[in-house]
Amino acid sequence: MASVGMVPTSGLRESSTAGVEKLPEEMNDMKIRDDKEMEATVVDGNGTETGHIIVTTIGGRNGQPKQTISYMAERVVGHGSFGVVFQAKCLETGETVAIKKVLQDKRYKNRELQTMRLLDHPNVVALKHCFFSTTEKDELYLNLVLEYVPETVHRVIKHYNKLNQRMPLVYVKLYTYQIFRALSYIHRSIGVCHRDIKPQNLLVNPHTHQVKLCDFGSAKVLVKGEPNISYICSRYYRAPELIFGATEYTTAIDIWSAGCVLAEMLLGQVGSLSI
Repeated sequence: MASVGMVPTSGLRESSTAGVEKLPEEMNDMKIRDDKEMEATVVDGNGTETGHIIVTTIGGRNGQPKQTISYMAERVVGHGSFGVVFQAKCLETGETVAIKKVLQDKRYKNRELQTMRLLDHPNVVALKHCFFSTTEKDELYLNLVLEYVPETVHRVIKHYNKLNQRMPLVYVKLYTYQIFRALSYIHRSIGVCHRDIKPQNLLVNPHTHQVKLCDFGSAKVLVKGEPNISYICSRYYRAPELIFGATEYTTAIDIWSAGCVLAEMLLGQVGSLSI
């Protein structure tokens, strides 16, 4: 296992958890992208607290040289039932990344990590690295190091609302195209249903207007004939079949959610297609 070190400089506590499930057998058999660089290391302590420096090594497998990477957690940029997302900086390169920290049940594999390892698309946020961290209470946290994208479709909509304007149609078209391009990829190429499409989970680069789908904490490979939970997806973006309690739904629920996002971009208000 690769070596790791950590230098604490300040403290921040959180107690949020994230759901994990056993993976379908067919996903376990899928080829993992860049597996030699994705071996998770273990850090002692709350490594992603603001101000901490995490030093880890990756590589060293299949003849690949080991590489030291250090991250400094700078600030919290998101939090919820899933855990916490930090903005951090790679000290070797100066690159800014996002680190998503979730409580890990030691009995199961983390489905989000397994899903993220499969993804490689310009409209899907990229997984760069991952590591585990432990606490004094013997809690295990999974830390996903992701590419950092500063804005979201949600904040873009709010920006135009504050100006008492609607989002320019050219941006609506550009964002919508990229959203459906991402969905086509995860549905057809990977076989994954995201199950939580909403403006907050659609990242936007304000300079290039490139959109990236993020947060695969609810994502799942849907197997025909196998039931799934119906209480999924955020309220205003939930498809009718979910509202009526369907358990054998398809990736079409993501398409409905994307339609709700499109309506929100056009009209500037949430819930335009909700029932």
